[in-house]
Amino acid sequence: MRRHAAALMVLFVAACTAFPACASDIVLRVGFGPGEISTLDPHRASAMADKALVSWMFNGLVRFRPGGADPADMEADLAERWERSADGLVWTFHLRPGVRFHGEWGTVTADDVVYSLRRAADARRSAFSSDFAGVESVEALDEATVRIVLKYPDAHFLGRVSNYHGGHIVSRKASEQSGEAFGAQPVGAGPFAFVERRTQQYVRLAAHPTYFRGAPKIGAIEVRAIAFDSARELALASGEVDLIYGKREQRWAEAARRRPGVHVEIFGPGEFRSLHLNRRVPPLDDIRVRRALAAAIDVDELVRYVGEDVAAKGCSIVPPGYLGEDCSARYVFDPASAKALLAEAGLKGGFTLNAVVSNIQAQRPIMTIIQAQLARIGVRLEMQIVDHAAYQSRIRKDMGALVFYGAARFPVADAYLTAFFHSSAEVGGPNAGTNFSHCAAADAQIEAARAAPDEATQRALWKEAQRLIMEDVCAIPLFDLRQVWARSDRLEFGYALKGAMNLAPPITEATTLTPP
Repeated sequence: MRRHAAALMVLFVAACTAFPACASDIVLRVGFGPGEISTLDPHRASAMADKALVSWMFNGLVRFRPGGADPADMEADLAERWERSADGLVWTFHLRPGVRFHGEWGTVTADDVVYSLRRAADARRSAFSSDFAGVESVEALDEATVRIVLKYPDAHFLGRVSNYHGGHIVSRKASEQSGEAFGAQPVGAGPFAFVERRTQQYVRLAAHPTYFRGAPKIGAIEVRAIAFDSARELALASGEVDLIYGKREQRWAEAARRRPGVHVEIFGPGEFRSLHLNRRVPPLDDIRVRRALAAAIDVDELVRYVGEDVAAKGCSIVPPGYLGEDCSARYVFDPASAKALLAEAGLKGGFTLNAVVSNIQAQRPIMTIIQAQLARIGVRLEMQIVDHAAYQSRIRKDMGALVFYGAARFPVADAYLTAFFHSSAEVGGPNAGTNFSHCAAADAQIEAARAAPDEATQRALWKEAQRLIMEDVCAIPLFDLRQVWARSDRLEFGYALKGAMNLAPPITEATTLTPP
């Protein structure tokens, strides 16, 4: 790994001599929050910090425009053009010529693309394999042409091969040489290349001087681990860092805006918060009890606590703004009705539930409010507070009756319905997942929507799926928690930041940082 990093630095310095615009002396310093970098393997990176760094190093065949997260507004990336067959089953991508990987790993070829997409579809090597369940085959027609055949038409297939989750393209040679260690020495073709990582201290990236869109104007990025909100704020105020992951609360954002030289960015997609009800835990196996809990949760109170700029109230189990979201079926806050339902279920005296709760700021205070709301109808919620890693492990072992969970996915209904409400994603199931409620109310509709012949039919099936899941009370939708970052006014992204699929501001070849 040291030889790899040294080779990158030598290449970087040599290239900066030839390209003065790469500004090798300009280092962007970023302060991230709690949680160690887990992996920089783009096909395994699911934590927010991991995804952010990966997004600065890798490309997809297509990409979301920097500063946007609209699936209808994607553009060419490693592929310069593509065609789709009339029946929607065959996609042919033509690669840009001469795009170079980082270091000495050569140019991006169709072989690298085929390897990357097959790797992304392999559950043994990817956290996003389910996204490629509809792919029949991937093959190279020649060095610059890739053909992908689908099992059924997928109107949103471009999102699966975009610069997000499994769509990232890796160097086949580098991946095969590194094996399981690829996440510690990743090789992509993006604007920045991995150089060095010091555990619990920092990760350093260097500009990719031969990046096909042009040499970056920033010479390096140093991502520092700064666990406490107050420490990150101080580091930004003192000029020690230029960009920080903020506290996702209205009060914090408003206070940060008042600081001189600081600009606050609030953008989507958010991480949608839901309260999943584990129907395998009595008395949640009784639909009346689940309905009582849905009527007892005052989501407006939660949104007021977080703040309306930062939290968008949910009305369906599909997040706000996702293509296919439908709010025809929704829960109404009605404590009197909740108490009546419990009495009808023979639980007039109340009962006790347990939940494993993360100690992070984005979860524990919310669950404390929910605990108080449930207490008003006689439900005693016992919370086991653990660190975030333990929380992630335990909720995947059915260790709680209630699971508070937040996540962002590709913004179409299928992505969320499949990940959280299809039976194949049940905890302990084949896709080892995130169906914490063990819901199977709409499997048929979810599956049929994927193969729908047109968008109208697909939307109708998604609507019906949401109705069935809400009717069965598999989960209670809460709110979309948007991303909050703060930057020095010396940092200009080079685009208007309205959204970012990888949850962090894209740092591109156009990003600039003015010296103090």
